Amino acid sequence: MTGMRFGRATPIFAAVFLLLAARSMHAQDSPQESSSKPASPPNDMKPKSPAKRTKDSATQNAPDQPAWDPLRAEKDLEVGQYYMKKGDLDAAIDRFQDATAAKPGYAIPFRYLAEAQEKKGLKKQAIKSYQRYLDLYPHAEDGDKVRKKIDKLYKEVGKEKKL
Repeated sequence: MTGMRFGRATPIFAAVFLLLAARSMHAQDSPQESSSKPASPPNDMKPKSPAKRTKDSATQNAPDQPAWDPLRAEKDLEVGQYYMKKGDLDAAIDRFQDATAAKPGYAIPFRYLAEAQEKKGLKKQAIKSYQRYLDLYPHAEDGDKVRKKIDKLYKEVGKEKKL
């Protein structure tokens, strides 16, 4: 009876043991490699040519912020909506802009961004954001409503220019 109880666990322990053994053997093999040529420095230590340094500026500008991150975009939307409800329009705008950067072809952040910009009085920016929303999502259910908002904002901006 005791053999039955340990019988099921034995293959699991054996598999774990084999994985750990293989891992330690691999770790031991790596540093012992030798050849007649000198060891080259790791990739992050090698000098980079100027062409490679200027090629990818996105990672240099924001190494901790990947260009395409849909999960981060969703989280930014969620937090931006929270700030909108709270009345912190600057924080909401920042979060919605982050969402547009994290998932550039995603229309929803542009609509929320436009709403926040409109509430803050940034009418020209709101027009651009609403327009971008419609460009990305031309058959939006609220498309007519958004077009009316754009027209209204254009009229308001036109009145401000006349003053």
